[in-house]
Amino acid sequence: MATTTLMVRRRLLTRSRSSGGVKIGRPSFLWSLPAITFFALFAIVPLGVVAWLSLTSWDGIASPHWVGTANWSAMFSDPVFLKSFRITALLVGLGIVTQTPLSLLPGVWAAGYQRNRAILSAIYFIPLLMSAAAISIVWLSLLNPYFGLPRELHGVFGGGLFNGGFLFSSPATAIGVLTFVGMWQWSPFHTLIYQGGARAIPEVLYQAAAIDGAGRFRQFFHITLPQLRNTMITSIVLMLVGGLTTFDSILILTQGQPGTSTEATSYYMYVKAFQSFQFGEASVIAVVLAVFTTLVSLIVVRLSGWDKMRSTQEGI
Repeated sequence: MATTTLMVRRRLLTRSRSSGGVKIGRPSFLWSLPAITFFALFAIVPLGVVAWLSLTSWDGIASPHWVGTANWSAMFSDPVFLKSFRITALLVGLGIVTQTPLSLLPGVWAAGYQRNRAILSAIYFIPLLMSAAAISIVWLSLLNPYFGLPRELHGVFGGGLFNGGFLFSSPATAIGVLTFVGMWQWSPFHTLIYQGGARAIPEVLYQAAAIDGAGRFRQFFHITLPQLRNTMITSIVLMLVGGLTTFDSILILTQGQPGTSTEATSYYMYVKAFQSFQFGEASVIAVVLAVFTTLVSLIVVRLSGWDKMRSTQEGI
């Protein structure tokens, strides 16, 4: 049955591509020209300017002075810059590990038809309506050790695990706060992605599995997860890009402290540019971050096979 269906699809695809000698399939290159122009003006050209600035010495006021690769040599010998990559990798890893299960499970649940599902989903998605700066300010006040939750819930936060309520004074708890705030902010967004993916799964698959005696647990691992493979890859790539460019929550919550233990690469770029006024070295960080983010995304897409765009519903 599946073979017959596949043959019919191929015949229909062949007919749709040519009718009376005129090809009807893929649109012309001109259709993508507006998007390519927009991307070039607001992405490629600025990146080229930043790459040029990385070869100059500029304080933001006087004219840029050409220094060649001096900025690159200085940055790759800077221990704080190298440490910032480790901190960024830690934040990205913690974000993926915490946000994926807390997005996947509610997303699959929200795709169902349970009672009060719409109301509970609307409440869960409230963080999507708030900006990252607003969320960071809220949690900065809530976690204040003098008048926030650590003081009101001293029995919970008073132990050594939470550094006596002073969550921003220890590297471990500060990283934990950044991870928690990022999870609270972005989990609803990824839940929405999983909800859309789960609703696209054909109901007939679950009906067939139920007839074969498969329970909800087996249906989830043998139907839901495989069908959400491409959705999960999309979500993880977005988490990677978002985690590598995390800035506003660090600026408001920790400012890279204590010491430089929460100084991610994007925040260190801000420090170099707008506190040290070394825009050349900051441009080096920007170029490295842009190239690294692109390469990591491409590697994830390549290794996952998502670039082949295979349908998860083939044969249905």
